Amino acid sequence: QVQLVESGGGLVQAGGSLRLSCAASGRTFSSYVMGWFRQAPGKEREFVAAISRSGDDTYFADSVKGRFTISRDNARNTVYLQMNSLKPEDTAVYYCAANSGVVVTRTPGRYAYWGQGTQVTVSS
Repeated sequence: QVQLVESGGGLVQAGGSLRLSCAASGRTFSSYVMGWFRQAPGKEREFVAAISRSGDDTYFADSVKGRFTISRDNARNTVYLQMNSLKPEDTAVYYCAANSGVVVTRTPGRYAYWGQGTQVTVSS
């Protein structure tokens, strides 16, 4: 089992940047595929980015490709989401999630563990 705690959210102007962090408990962090998802008011939770257990493979939603990067530090049990060129439509609660499977997936239901979320608000 793993517990996840996100941090780094806040209010930023359009065009600005934020870096989200997700700290995981436990000694088996490197055995989890990690993902970032977001949920805006009145909308379903959507995939943002995911990273393989080793960090060698990354995947992004088309809406954030070229603006966001995902990385992980297995020695620090932490996954990051660097968000650049932020737009008002990026406003949402951002969640990190852990998947004990091998395959990197965009499907929220495949992720068994979730953090509490951190609010990102982008003003125009």
